[in-house]
Amino acid sequence: MNTLYEELVERIRGEVPDLDHLLRRASQAWTGFHTAGNQQEVYLDSVALNLHGFYSGLERLFELIAKHIDQRPPSGEVWHRDLLQQMAQEITDVRPGVISRESMVSLDGLRRFRHLVRNIYTFNLVPEKIKPLMLSLPDLSSRVRAELLAFADFLSDLARARQK
Repeated sequence: MNTLYEELVERIRGEVPDLDHLLRRASQAWTGFHTAGNQQEVYLDSVALNLHGFYSGLERLFELIAKHIDQRPPSGEVWHRDLLQQMAQEITDVRPGVISRESMVSLDGLRRFRHLVRNIYTFNLVPEKIKPLMLSLPDLSSRVRAELLAFADFLSDLARARQK
């Protein structure tokens, strides 16, 4: 198998359990937030940190795909948004979409939230604005997990085909 593809397949398959772990931690913290009494802020901080980590982990994978598979990583002021959109696009004769349009829309909410977490004090986090993200997590996580693993399978198949 092509070494680049092998490394990327291994990276995707290795990151998926870590991403799952981050979402479990965010969900546990969200539950704790609702039962913590005067310690709610600590749990909300944990939710924010784990959602930030989840999206950042996905974005690192997307950057590798854009650089090594697409050979055109986005740049400019809105490269984070452009990268997410690029991952939902099929690139003719190169690859299928890495994620679905539905996942892209949901992940865009997490991308914007990550930006917020990076740019405000955590004591300014608003639980009512985090709630929709948390409610969407179960469906989003299973869908993105399946899409990433399907893309890893695509890369494995492509590498085997190129060896013949």
